[in-house]
Amino acid sequence: MKKTILEYDAVSAKCKDIFIKKMKDYGSAWRILRLSSLTDQIFIKAQRIRSIQIKGSQKVGEDIRNEFVGIVNYSIIALIQLEKGIAEQPDLNNSEVQLLYEKYYNKSKDLMISKNHDYGEAWREMRVSSLTDLILQKLLRVKQIEDNQGKTLISEGIDANYFDMINYAIFALIKLK
Repeated sequence: MKKTILEYDAVSAKCKDIFIKKMKDYGSAWRILRLSSLTDQIFIKAQRIRSIQIKGSQKVGEDIRNEFVGIVNYSIIALIQLEKGIAEQPDLNNSEVQLLYEKYYNKSKDLMISKNHDYGEAWREMRVSSLTDLILQKLLRVKQIEDNQGKTLISEGIDANYFDMINYAIFALIKLK
């Protein structure tokens, strides 16, 4: 488990570094995005990864690792939006966003540690393509929950699906190292 935590932290640090640099470039312009727009943005990234995996080639130079990083960062943005609601204009400064990013990163990591305890790090035996499919499945679930105005009868809520997507994407990035 120590190895997993070290790898998780290393991959997450790269994701956060990219997030912070984009915050400096763009500010919190993403604060205007509705949850459904974030879900669709993550869906586009996951669908591109799957398409490349199936075709075995790509025409756009951006590596699929960057898409997994995008899934991590957009999922954290979605969790922030769930907490804060949508804004009409960018309304968070870099330090506020960094604290929120850390909050949801830590919750994701805690969930990963708990699930790894119960599942015995089964993800290490999985293929990256399976992790991609699980992310897409979670996205389809989120879309259905969004279509149901956030209501579920028995299932986990939207936030649980975003946390799982973060962890699946980080696992994929660890496996792609």
